[in-house]
Amino acid sequence: MWYIKSVKKGKIIEFVILILFCIFFLGPLLNLLLLAFSGKWQYPAKLPSSWSLEWWSFVLSDDEVLHSILLSFVIAIVVTLVSIIICIPAAYAFARIQFPLRRMFLFSFLLTNAFPKMGLYVSIGVLFYQFDLMNTFIGIVLIHIINTLMFMTWIPSAAFKNVHKAQEESAQDAGASPFRVFWHITLPMAAPGIVVASIFTFLSSLDEAQGTLLVGIPDFKTMPVIMYSIIADYPSTAGAVFSIILTLPTIILLLAARRFVGADALASGFNMK
Repeated sequence: MWYIKSVKKGKIIEFVILILFCIFFLGPLLNLLLLAFSGKWQYPAKLPSSWSLEWWSFVLSDDEVLHSILLSFVIAIVVTLVSIIICIPAAYAFARIQFPLRRMFLFSFLLTNAFPKMGLYVSIGVLFYQFDLMNTFIGIVLIHIINTLMFMTWIPSAAFKNVHKAQEESAQDAGASPFRVFWHITLPMAAPGIVVASIFTFLSSLDEAQGTLLVGIPDFKTMPVIMYSIIADYPSTAGAVFSIILTLPTIILLLAARRFVGADALASGFNMK
């Protein structure tokens, strides 16, 4: 009897924690959604007094906004593809090859995310200016890649490390070449980790504002950059609309990432071994 009461009490506590988490996580998103479709909403009213699509029409009919959305997705796709080409061989090397200072080199990919970004971007901007990379598409791609190196190296490296060598050796014993073993055995088994890293890379590039603002202005204005000006120059309703447009791909791709790998497998990508 005491055991049953303890179990019920534990379930109640878990339920309360879940409710608090939903309020904390979903509350701001719900408020943003209500604000985006509101026509008039004044404090202290708990709900909008009228509903409207006026600001959706404004945002989606602005040529500069539409161009920024297209540009953001093009840059994010290019950054993801280039990061895969550069980082996947490095991730495989970190996972399978023991070389001097291996752990230090692996740890160095964390440094770009360990310091305030604006200070790092200013230093990079000085270097880019010397090489005529300011206000160029290549410059924006490069500064976005700097932020994605950790995702595209650490997570795939853990994925490659978790592939059992016995399976590769069995294929080699059957006469498969090293390339065939990698292509048909190693890569498919590591694919979930690579997909998740690619999704994080895409989202990181899509959300990057400071580096784009520093390197790409005035000719390259992505969604986050345009969003700053909309929030400053227009009512909060317009900012809410743009926030939803910016947030929606994040939600969709994170749900897709959850389909490929669980939280425990994802966390292993950040363990240095």
